Amino acid sequence: MNGFASQIPSMALLGSGFTSEAGLRVLLSPLSSNIVLRTACCSIGIGLPVYSTFKAIETRDQNQQQKLLIYWAAFGSFSLVEVFTDKFISWFPLYYHAKFAFLVWLQLPTIDGAKQIYNNHLRPFLIQHQARLDQLVDGVYGEMVKVVRSHQGEIQFVRSMIVRILGSASEVAPPSQQQGEEIPDSSPEPELELSTATIQDSESDHED
Repeated sequence: MNGFASQIPSMALLGSGFTSEAGLRVLLSPLSSNIVLRTACCSIGIGLPVYSTFKAIETRDQNQQQKLLIYWAAFGSFSLVEVFTDKFISWFPLYYHAKFAFLVWLQLPTIDGAKQIYNNHLRPFLIQHQARLDQLVDGVYGEMVKVVRSHQGEIQFVRSMIVRILGSASEVAPPSQQQGEEIPDSSPEPELELSTATIQDSESDHED
């Protein structure tokens, strides 16, 4: 296995024999196991790359960061297409099996499917339409700024309410009396008892 796969835990895991066997079992599982397949797709497509991105940032390896950026670009494009097509093709047999296999193909170090999609399809398309996309992005950001400015009062109100809720939740109630605390003894002190007995003896002597 190459150096990239050995340094990125999720890539090394995808190249291991254990994961290959588990992936084959998922792909060959019955058609009724869509819940298992959705969980596997989420874990392979999002969970492992998130951890790989964390490792790449912490190690400050620019080569690994670039590879992960390419993966996220390919995965984001796939997710964008899936938003509009999922309702139409999700009912096809073996749809989630094919999706799981595609997500594994994107990340396998020996194949590097994400890089193939980026170089052959995504990059040429974005370069061709870069000027229009820049105008679209600038317009979207401009509208977002206008919306935020026009609803500044509501945003401040929501912010103040959140601060109040967090402040009231952080208040700590006065601690209750600890168990085992000594209770003051209400019995008379020995000196008081002695003086009382002395007074009673003197009164009895006077009576005699």
